[in-house]
This record gives sequence, structure tokens and C-alpha cells, in this order.
Amino acid sequence: MSQDLSGCTLPLPPAEASTLFGASLPTMTRYAELLAGPGVERGLIGPREVERLWERHLLNCGAVAELIAPDLDVVDVGSGGGLPGLVLAIARPDLRMTLLEPLLRRTVFLSECVETLGLRNVEVRRGRAEEWAGRIGADLVTARAVAPLEKLVGWCLPLLAPKGRMLALKGEAAATELERVAPSLKALGAVEWGVVSVGAELGEAATRVVRIDLGAQGFRPAKAARPAKNVRSARTRRTPN
Repeated sequence: MSQDLSGCTLPLPPAEASTLFGASLPTMTRYAELLAGPGVERGLIGPREVERLWERHLLNCGAVAELIAPDLDVVDVGSGGGLPGLVLAIARPDLRMTLLEPLLRRTVFLSECVETLGLRNVEVRRGRAEEWAGRIGADLVTARAVAPLEKLVGWCLPLLAPKGRMLALKGEAAATELERVAPSLKALGAVEWGVVSVGAELGEAATRVVRIDLGAQGFRPAKAARPAKNVRSARTRRTPN
């Protein structure tokens, strides 16, 4: 059986959803309905995503909860329609979740979801991660389908407190993306990084996550290259007569 919302067919929760979300499943189901209805109408997800909403999105995001310790302050960068931020907030009411999103229409939707679902552990903030650098001090930062890892590192690490952790939900290219940025991570304050697979028992909903841990000194901004001294440009250098 399924529900037809805005011309899109939303399947009922699969058996894996009951196991993964437990007592939170009714709230997660209501959130799925919001994504499949108003979420599609406002362009937050495509209509074709509705039929695979549980496996491809909700379970995929929910599997990441096993990597998160209890009672943390979490920032979800580029929350969009709430993936993974709202999923984690519903599944883990012990987390204090901040949804950081620059687009107004998305923050409006997120705020409506928070109110409709009665979530008291979620705050919605409108803005870009760069604008909040050094001002939050989160224990954990998450991101999914936001940008390549080269950009995410520069956006997410400055939001973390010392010994904070970044979790970037990635696809099959996770290891390749991490390999490209790994040479720069130590200089930014990271002490450990790697790719973790979670939710193998969920089949296609299994998730590859890039995990980056900061050290006790926290994030260290990259040093800008200094211009060479006493060097005249070709235009200003005088040629002897």
C-alpha cells in the first residue's frame, strides 16, 4: 500500500525503517509525507524521488546516527529539505540540531516541518557556513549533497569546536574525494580522517561517510601566501636608456 500526495506515490515505510527508527517512526513517516507533498510542490525534492524516498534518503541519512555520540550540538550545513539534519533530529532527540541553510524558501519549509512535527531540539538558521565560521563551536557538523569535499572542508571545519567531528555523506566517490583533500587536512587541525560505511544491513540505503576529526587545538585557518617583497611588476620596471 502507498499514499498518493501531490500526484506522487509515497510507499509505506519498509520493515527496515521500523528497526532503524523505532519509536520515532510515526514522526519520520509524517516528515516523509511533508517531503512528498509540500517538499515536491516547492521544488525541494524531485517527483521521481518520492517512490524511493525511504531507501534513498530517509534510511540513508538515518544510518549515520550510529556514528554520533549522545547529547551533542550538531550543525547540518546546507540542510535543503532537511536531509540529513531533520532525519537525525527525529531519530535522535538527544541531539541539539541547528539547520543551516542560505535559501529563504528552504528555511521556511524547514521551520514549518519543525513546527508541524513538534521538534524541540531543532533550530533553523538562514545563512551560509562561511558567515558562521568561528561563531558556533559545534561538536559535530554534517553535510549531504552540498558540494565537493574540497569546498566542504573549508565550510565545515571552521564551525567545529576543538575535538569536533565532520561527517560528510558521500557516494561511491567518497574515497577519491578524501584522497584529494587529505594532504591539506593536518595543516587545518585535523588529526584523523577516513571513509566509514554504515547501514550495510539496509541494502541500497547503505551510506558512505567521510569522517574528519579535529584535534584539541581545533581548526587552524590555512595561511595565505605572502606576496614577494621588493619585486616590481613588468609594467612598472623601467628599462635603461
